[in-house]
Amino acid sequence: MPISKTNCDRSGRRTFLKTLSSGALMALAPVAGHAAPAGGERTRMEGDWAVSLDRADRGMMEGWFTRPLAAAVPVRGSLPAQPLGDAITVDTQWTAKLFNRQFFIAPEYAAYRAPGKVKVPFFLQPDTHYVGPAWFQREIVIPRHWDGKHAVVSLERPHWETRAWIDGRYLGRDDSLHTPHVYDLGQLSPGKHLLTVRVDNRLIVDIGSDAHGVSDHTQGNWNGIIGNIELSARQPVWIEDLQAYPDIHTRSVTLKGVIGNASTRAGSGRVRLAGGGTVRQVDVSWQPEGGSFEAIVPYPADAGLWDEFSPTLHVVAVRLDDGPEVAVRFGFRELKTSGTQFLLNGRPLFLRGTLECCIFPLTGHPPTDIAEWRRILTIARAFGLNHLRFHSYCPPQAAFDAADEMGFYYQIELCWANGSTTIGDGKPVDAWSMTEAARVLKAYGNHPSFMLMPQGNEPGGKNHPAYLANFVRHFAQRDARRLWTSGAGWPELAENQYHILQQPRIQQWGEELKSRVNGRPPETMIDYRGFIGERKVPVVSHEIGQWCVYPDLRERAQYSGHLKAKNFDIFEDRLRASGLAALAPAFLHASGRLQTLLYKEEIEAALRTPGMGGFQLLDLHDFPGQGTALVGVLNPFWREKGYVGAAEFSRFCGPTVMLARLPKRVFGNDEAPRVQLEVAHSGARPLGTASVYWRLESEQGVLEQGEFQLAGVPQGTGVPLGAITLPLARVERAAKCKLVAGLRSPDLAAPVENDWELWVYPPLPAAAGAVQVVDSVAAALPLLARGDTVLLGLPPAKVRNFERHPVKFGFSTIFWNTLWTEGQGPTTLGVLCDPAHPALAAFPTDAHTNWQWWHVVHRAAALRLDGLPPSLQPLVRVIDDWHTGRSLGLVIEATVGAGRLIVCGFELGEPAGADPVSRQLRHSLAAYAASARFAPQTALTAAMLKSLVA
Repeated sequence: MPISKTNCDRSGRRTFLKTLSSGALMALAPVAGHAAPAGGERTRMEGDWAVSLDRADRGMMEGWFTRPLAAAVPVRGSLPAQPLGDAITVDTQWTAKLFNRQFFIAPEYAAYRAPGKVKVPFFLQPDTHYVGPAWFQREIVIPRHWDGKHAVVSLERPHWETRAWIDGRYLGRDDSLHTPHVYDLGQLSPGKHLLTVRVDNRLIVDIGSDAHGVSDHTQGNWNGIIGNIELSARQPVWIEDLQAYPDIHTRSVTLKGVIGNASTRAGSGRVRLAGGGTVRQVDVSWQPEGGSFEAIVPYPADAGLWDEFSPTLHVVAVRLDDGPEVAVRFGFRELKTSGTQFLLNGRPLFLRGTLECCIFPLTGHPPTDIAEWRRILTIARAFGLNHLRFHSYCPPQAAFDAADEMGFYYQIELCWANGSTTIGDGKPVDAWSMTEAARVLKAYGNHPSFMLMPQGNEPGGKNHPAYLANFVRHFAQRDARRLWTSGAGWPELAENQYHILQQPRIQQWGEELKSRVNGRPPETMIDYRGFIGERKVPVVSHEIGQWCVYPDLRERAQYSGHLKAKNFDIFEDRLRASGLAALAPAFLHASGRLQTLLYKEEIEAALRTPGMGGFQLLDLHDFPGQGTALVGVLNPFWREKGYVGAAEFSRFCGPTVMLARLPKRVFGNDEAPRVQLEVAHSGARPLGTASVYWRLESEQGVLEQGEFQLAGVPQGTGVPLGAITLPLARVERAAKCKLVAGLRSPDLAAPVENDWELWVYPPLPAAAGAVQVVDSVAAALPLLARGDTVLLGLPPAKVRNFERHPVKFGFSTIFWNTLWTEGQGPTTLGVLCDPAHPALAAFPTDAHTNWQWWHVVHRAAALRLDGLPPSLQPLVRVIDDWHTGRSLGLVIEATVGAGRLIVCGFELGEPAGADPVSRQLRHSLAAYAASARFAPQTALTAAMLKSLVA
């Protein structure tokens, strides 16, 4: 039950605080990618804090910081995890922008708006919700041997703004979303002191209500403090910041340090530096306001470099006089560009990335433990990736530490200034972004994994180009350890050191059924070399993919934290109302296999493009917000869904990938297509001698095969290897074939292989005359009345659709999701059929949509089955959007009066059905209809049949 008001008696509170303050202090040496904020003796303030919610925002006016909280409960971490806050209602004021208002007005959502039964379709739903100030308080104990030292409190990740007091004395405020909040408590007397922190998770600065640092769409707008909370002691003069600038050519590191000074006096001292097997000392001085120093530390000439193949890390230890040692971990790496190529340590780098949008359903916030980030990166690596883009937020320290160790490349962002705000127009987000970028550089700048940084995602605003040009100029000059660009998605500015652009992908927002994948016959020829060739810097394709699958309703059992998949309850109710609940697993698998082949083509198109910089998927795992975007081959927990695994996915996504340029996917057996074999090789070094092998397989076995030798294989994308010819004459009946191509080399740990499916159709025999073929219900009814067998192929324009939420039937699955795209097509997720059904005996097919189906689907419409008997089971079913969950068919069978009937949502005659696939499907259906096995079990009336047409 949600707790809206806290209560705790005073005696219990005193006992609780005494328990909190009794832990022993530990001396921990700071070893991380950045200088620790305090250094010296430190203790982690683990355990609970006393917390009071300040609903009326009266705490500062009433001086809550001057006394123990009058009404408090113990809490650790975030408030929602307790749970603390209010129950979800239809009036809950979400931080996120709810782009589609259907939930609040549409009758189909009425049951989910009922008090006490609210279920929102937009995103994962927290058990409780609270936005506003919350006060955290505990006693701390200052030991006697801290005399003369400053006590410092570091809060790793508060959400969001903090203000702090010690014994009622105001310490200041911090509004960083992504870096620790550090408060100098001053020189405190030994003994107990009352520390009070006010955390406010309102939109302190409007950085975009959909930005993943604050939005309900993914992590949720939680309140609290997570991660490492430390109390430490430091000298009055200390090393405030230490940044490492490695040089791979000289194998030396330049250290730039900032000296903090709370003594108010000028002074001097010595800095001791130990690294690379050497120790040296540097004289330093400081003024009352502080100082700085710079020193070079040499390393051995063979000191290891850092990249994904060999993530060698080095440590340099620095000490100011007799103060604590600060250890900085770094990697020797150099990221530059040459034309449209990234160069990492002089070799071409291709980024194979996915987004991380702060999706952590169990906690509702990013992990601060390194083990979880190691798990995530291990999975991403297994699926062939080397790059994570953190969409409109920056992860905690543990994420960088894990990536440093594993050789993973990060792009960090700050916000999403669009929609609720804009960038460059003088709003508070302008100044905050500059300040936050500087804080992020100070906290995480030494991490070699921190490679790339735009200001944010898809910026808006009249003056955003000028602002972002200045942003890039400023930070590129300040920190050359990484590359800078204006924004993810746009704009394309001359100042950008690389671009992130949405044009190089196979479906754009708003293209619907006219996109390449929906509007053009399938092939594997297209690349983006023309687009890339017009640019002067590397291009990373923005948010490619966005192909949805059906919800895995069994997944709900995994939501054991405070975020629940109550949206899945809605989707299941839709299915159950249509009598389709038992088909949910089949819908998942069929749509998942279609999604997989779409991602394969997305990725291979990028890999076919010479000189391209990389891609960023949206997404390898599901995005649970913005209307529920089930775009991942993994679920939000980075777990497989059962239809594709890492072994298959990494065949077309990895450091070395074989490619084949097929002019089409459908052939006659009198053709002998010539196929160019290529490779995208982004390995650690070029390959020496290599052999390319290939084979053409079908159900008959290996039809043809070959092998040829190469003197070497350079690094790059779209590298030609040689051409082969595929003779198809041995295919005697319609068949699905598979071209397998592989590469062997002593420089590869194992051969790499990839494959492509294609369909071969020999000439058809003359059609049997026992079946009547018509194109209208009016023509079919008299034939059926006299007992004929009829094939009815309906022109798609004549098929009756829904007035609300009309079906837009396309080849691909749903792009992003229809709730957020407001019904952009396709609104379907492919077809589902039984390949063993006799109706499809002469039509080679999988249970799901594969490339050959394009020739039928692109000219078809889905048949409405809601007005037909529930017993009717389509021969080929169309999978509807999970938000509507309607029963749809592409091919159905029934009796009408004395006759027997097959109805298709596409024309059967030529020229519309002149392609080999349509001819073969018509032939298979006609043969079935003319056979003794054609015995439809469902009877339709003439009125029911008429209900299928407009």
